[in-house]
Amino acid sequence: MRRTSAVLAAALLLGGTNLFGQTANLAGHWVMVVDPNAPAPTGRGGGRGGLGQDATITQDQKTLTVARTTQAGEVKSVYNLDGSDSKNTMTMGGNAVESVSQAKWVGSKLVIHTSTTFNGNARESTMTLSLDQAGNLVVESTNPGRGGGAPVTTTTTYKKG
Repeated sequence: MRRTSAVLAAALLLGGTNLFGQTANLAGHWVMVVDPNAPAPTGRGGGRGGLGQDATITQDQKTLTVARTTQAGEVKSVYNLDGSDSKNTMTMGGNAVESVSQAKWVGSKLVIHTSTTFNGNARESTMTLSLDQAGNLVVESTNPGRGGGAPVTTTTTYKKG
């Protein structure tokens, strides 16, 4: 009986870390994995979602910082990991656009809900970051559909690079 209890305790510690509130370490430089069989993004906004071609993530107990390069230059977003509001500003076409996000851990996944207003239009999006069994970063992004249509969800995989 003691041996069974010890084995069960060890299995919980090794395999069940989320039961004790531990979170994934998403830190690193991440490069998009391109699927050669996937169709190329088309049209305006094609391939939206994810973190772009590559991103650098730093993480501590309180915040997660995502730095990526866009057409507008480097964009850095900082998210509080306690679910409180995180305000980030980005410049688009000479206009400052402020986003308010709440990030929280749901099991081993970090879910970031973001509200943005641009030119009087409100936009809600959700981005979920997690690690797969191979250690790749999986980013699932849900954004509003065009013209008020159904939301569009994309999944992008990144490897450390």
